[in-house]
Amino acid sequence: MTTPAQLPVLWICGPSGVGKSTVGWEFHRRLARAGIASGFVDIDQLGICYPEPAADPGRHRMQADNLGAMVAGFSDAGARCLVVTGVVDAGRGVYADRMPGVALMVCRLRADPETVGLRFLGRGSPAGLVEEVLRDAAALDTSDFADTCVDTEGLPVAEVVRLVGERTGGWPGPGGLRPVRLPSPAAPVPAPVPPPAHPVLWVCGATGVGKSAVGFEVYQRLLGDGETAAYVDVEQLGLCDPAPAGDPGRHRLRARGLAALWATYHRAAGARRLVVTGPLEDEGDLSAYAEALPGARFTVCRLHAGPRELAARIARRGRGEGWNQPGDPLRGRPAARLREIAGRAAASAAAMEAADLGDLRVDTDGRTVAEAADAVLAGAGARIP
Repeated sequence: MTTPAQLPVLWICGPSGVGKSTVGWEFHRRLARAGIASGFVDIDQLGICYPEPAADPGRHRMQADNLGAMVAGFSDAGARCLVVTGVVDAGRGVYADRMPGVALMVCRLRADPETVGLRFLGRGSPAGLVEEVLRDAAALDTSDFADTCVDTEGLPVAEVVRLVGERTGGWPGPGGLRPVRLPSPAAPVPAPVPPPAHPVLWVCGATGVGKSAVGFEVYQRLLGDGETAAYVDVEQLGLCDPAPAGDPGRHRLRARGLAALWATYHRAAGARRLVVTGPLEDEGDLSAYAEALPGARFTVCRLHAGPRELAARIARRGRGEGWNQPGDPLRGRPAARLREIAGRAAASAAAMEAADLGDLRVDTDGRTVAEAADAVLAGAGARIP
């Protein structure tokens, strides 16, 4: 039952490749179109920290802790409900006990094994993992932790979204429309304790410049060097519609989430390096994050690309190529709209150039992701020892 101190959360789970993120994002957008302020979280984004704790294989507890720490921020930002997508522990389900501020409903998506395998491979996933994915799918089919299940076999996304709404009884219902107090005055939720001062490398730049792809490559290089490190795409921490009042850029919401994740990564896994990607238009945008992570040693690396290169990359994103992220604002947009976005991106890049934003600048024109990551590490190496 939903209480005044809980936020309604719909967790859409299922095996890899079944369509969780696509269905969840469309469900979130349907709520927004209906005038229901909603947040969206892809749970996989809340556990990008390696090596994983030995006592938490799959990092399911880590992800639940992070989600539980973030719900107050979404509520304070005006969200009346939260849609979550992602994998769960096939044997145990969701670690709801680690999310006291949540009124949880779980909807499982399924498909036949052959379909799951084809969808998994169709998104470019490694063929060597198919057997593991099919084992998880079989285990989920025998589980009973979900409140409801939707069979996606042969159905378009829109029909699956409709069925999710139907099977969940019109979730979030009236409780999703009432103001929700999180935390309640009688039971305050303590703010996450930030870890000691550690280096934070922030990779920023204009839309389409390749922030996420390059930043994630840098993070993987750190892991390859034996570091215990974490990666956060802050745009994934602020998917809330409409934008919070007084926070149109969603920087305060994202900063609150970043502080929660970094505290968990340091506490649970001993992470000592943090790579962040996300937009920073000027030095003022960084202030919200510096305040949320007191003592952190930020190094801001700005990626740059010329107008022609930005336009080409934005066009590729529009076609569904390149870095894949839930809620990608470019994917599937008409060509005319993509050209408009590219024009704004070029103007933004020029403004950053004029302001000399960041501690270092890396030109990505004509460079592969790996080559751009090499340049970032070469320039930032002395700052992130």
